[in-house]
Amino acid sequence: MRMRNFQTRLVWGSPLLTVVLLAWLAWLLAHYFPNHSQTVRPAAAMAMPAATPQPGADKNALPRGNLDPVEKANIAIYRQVSPSVVSVANNALVRAGFFDSQVYEVPQGAGSGIVWDRQGHIISNYHVIHEADALTVTFPDGKSYDARIVGVAPDYDLAVLQIDAPAARLHPIQPGTSRNLQVGQNVLAIGNPFGLDTSLSKGIISALGRSITAMTEQKIHNVIQTDAAINPGNSGGPLLDSAGCLIGVNTAILSPSGAYAGVGFAVPVDTVAWVVPQLIVKGHISRAGLGLQLLPDHVTERVGVSGVAILAVPPRSSAAAAGVQGLTRTRSGDLVLGDVITAVGDQPITCSDDLRTALDKCKPGETARVHLDRNGKKRTVSIRLTEEQ
Repeated sequence: MRMRNFQTRLVWGSPLLTVVLLAWLAWLLAHYFPNHSQTVRPAAAMAMPAATPQPGADKNALPRGNLDPVEKANIAIYRQVSPSVVSVANNALVRAGFFDSQVYEVPQGAGSGIVWDRQGHIISNYHVIHEADALTVTFPDGKSYDARIVGVAPDYDLAVLQIDAPAARLHPIQPGTSRNLQVGQNVLAIGNPFGLDTSLSKGIISALGRSITAMTEQKIHNVIQTDAAINPGNSGGPLLDSAGCLIGVNTAILSPSGAYAGVGFAVPVDTVAWVVPQLIVKGHISRAGLGLQLLPDHVTERVGVSGVAILAVPPRSSAAAAGVQGLTRTRSGDLVLGDVITAVGDQPITCSDDLRTALDKCKPGETARVHLDRNGKKRTVSIRLTEEQ
């Protein structure tokens, strides 16, 4: 009996054991019966950003959190420009069967487009609308309009469409310039890759002065190369500078798989600004020409000549009046090379592509200084440029 009483006093009567027991009970209460009314402050790394939208907040307001100035600028440009970027659907009309009179409209391709003015003109690529029986332009909010072709410039892979839309819906993109672009500049691309409407990608200008081949096998010069993600469906969409100005129309990618590989191309806006007004007014572009028939490059190269050889000179032309001579045939039937164009103005000419590039800087009706070489004898003549389509 004494032993049991002693044990009782040892357990409940020792201050040290009492403190231990109370601490153990407090630990149990804290872990298994937490007080949910207690305020818990998260660590700084877990804190919610100040820009967390609140109920009723303006969804168009720019975030004010920890975004840097570049991010805020990208958001502002996207919100400003994206309403001006449309989806262009290329549809074909087909019959269900040979004896079926019912005609169906079937999608055969899609790309992007840019609102050019408040008259409803839309810019896109020629390859986007090629062989279309019907065209549909869709805005980011889902509103669609039937479109008609106003004009095309296949050699530049550009086309102009028109829709009957209210002027209040049409927000043209501010055009910039491509003359003073620099490699390393930040650029943004907006389009509809793989049908994912109004997608934004960002990159830099990777190179300038590139040349790509249009569907007509003609070269498009001074093309902008970018590493901004451009995929099928981006064609016809805008390439923008960091101020949100249009500097190019996204046109092509270089990729073995047909998808983004870091190399995209855009027709420069200076070319667009020269082509589009002509398409709106005339439906085609007028280009300056010499009014001459020229030999193909492979024939000229075969005889070891650098330049563009003249095949024939039309009578009563400016070139004929200047004494320009084409290919001739001797009495024995041998062909003799006539004049070879070696330069136009200050630009050397080594092939037909060089000649076309030089003449694109001129206008019909102007006079060009053309440098010729005939059997080693060089001379310069003035030729009045003609209008060619």
